[in-house]
Amino acid sequence: MKTSKYILLAVAILSFASCYRDESTDATSPIAEIFIDESNLEKEYNIHKNDTLIIKPIVTQSNKALPLSYKWELDQKVVSEEKDFFYVGNMLGTYSGRLIVENEDGKAFFTFMLNVNSPYEYGITVLSKDADGLPHIAFMQEPMKEGDKREFYSENCLEKNNPGEAFSSNPSDIVQTKGTLIVACQGNDSEEDGAAIYFLNEKTFVVENIVKSKEYKTFKPTKLFTPEESYDGSAYPVLSADGKMYSLPTYNAVLQPSHNLLSTYAQTGFVIGNAINNDIILWDNEVNGLVCIYNGYGPYYCGDKYLLTREKLSEDKYYNERFKILKGVATLVPIKKTATQTSQSRREVLVLAQAEDHIQRLIISTFFWRHIEGTAADYEILVNGGNFSKVSGRNYSLINENTPCIANETYRTLLFANGNTVMKWKYTGEDWLNDAVDLLSVGSKDAIITSFEISDDHLKTYVAFYEPNQKGKNGSVWVFDTNNGKVLEKYDNVCYEPVEVFYKKKNQE
Repeated sequence: MKTSKYILLAVAILSFASCYRDESTDATSPIAEIFIDESNLEKEYNIHKNDTLIIKPIVTQSNKALPLSYKWELDQKVVSEEKDFFYVGNMLGTYSGRLIVENEDGKAFFTFMLNVNSPYEYGITVLSKDADGLPHIAFMQEPMKEGDKREFYSENCLEKNNPGEAFSSNPSDIVQTKGTLIVACQGNDSEEDGAAIYFLNEKTFVVENIVKSKEYKTFKPTKLFTPEESYDGSAYPVLSADGKMYSLPTYNAVLQPSHNLLSTYAQTGFVIGNAINNDIILWDNEVNGLVCIYNGYGPYYCGDKYLLTREKLSEDKYYNERFKILKGVATLVPIKKTATQTSQSRREVLVLAQAEDHIQRLIISTFFWRHIEGTAADYEILVNGGNFSKVSGRNYSLINENTPCIANETYRTLLFANGNTVMKWKYTGEDWLNDAVDLLSVGSKDAIITSFEISDDHLKTYVAFYEPNQKGKNGSVWVFDTNNGKVLEKYDNVCYEPVEVFYKKKNQE
């Protein structure tokens, strides 16, 4: 028992002595203990790339004030020895941070995590061109935390992240695919300003590759047919203004004429799907036929026969009765489906074609055919509502292959532009196209709508337009209720003349 008492007494004496620094023979001087106030600090910080993180710690000492030294570490490397932390996040990533405060009596620590995020992670993106035809990208990042304001960055994201880069003029298209943004520019036919296709890192908007086309004098890219996901090295079609098709790999890109799309194609069409399962839908102007590339295979035409080739068109009854007699195509529009709707049926395309004195409508699977149950190898044309149907009188002015438009499965409506007015047409109903109603008007009476985007749930639609009589940033983006046209948000003068508006998705890799 006595032994235990002596041990406890010794521990108490040692504990008492630890609060003092031995400055004299009697060791009675108290130490200056360091306290880091964590009430104004965070355990995790989030900043955008190139933004500056500022941390101003409040540090106190007990008993007396001694000189303090500071060290700020990121991933165990000292990056600052100042009291206040000013750090520019010029590299994307997640870092383990630590503050070390020290005096001659001891140390105190505070640990935290720092996330340097892409300022272009996901959100509405607008490719536009200024009065000189030069390309600009405007971007509105989705809020990183509740309460953050949604607004477009004021700078040109291309110029900011590529200082000194001389971009070709007259941008025509932009697509996102597997970590990359691809931007097509037509140039102006000069030696210094020729057609070019730019590959940008989707998180930084930094140019990683440029494809020039000096050997193809007539090449002016208008549409990129690269799916949302793509295989490195796989080649995908690029349409030129003259209707000719070229081929462009997504890695070590070298442009060359297409080896299988040898016809002349209308300036409409689209690609839908991913790297494994994608459809490219086009209109062959030379034969007036609807044509598809299935996962790189084809082209195959819409007709009676399964995987119908162009060489067999003249023998096909379906083609001869419904396509050959047409005078051209007004537009091909992918019918946007939600994830649930897509799981229930195949993707579909709305075809508006020009006949002798009217416009005809066809809704058809992008696969063109479906297997007939109970048969070994027979297929049938998958058509909603039968054959082509007359949906318009002699008014060709309402819509053509260059008319901005978007269709959705939820409301089964086609929205299309007519000057500054968004028109709404029930594409599955009996109404003629001439019966389309005005859904809303944007900007002034002189405004011109150039592009649409729709939310994944189809509830909101984004419309991009510009004011031709304004100087400077004359482009705007409004958000409205897809069904009733009520304007929900306005972002005025955030870009120049819009070329394409789309929702840039977050890379899941």
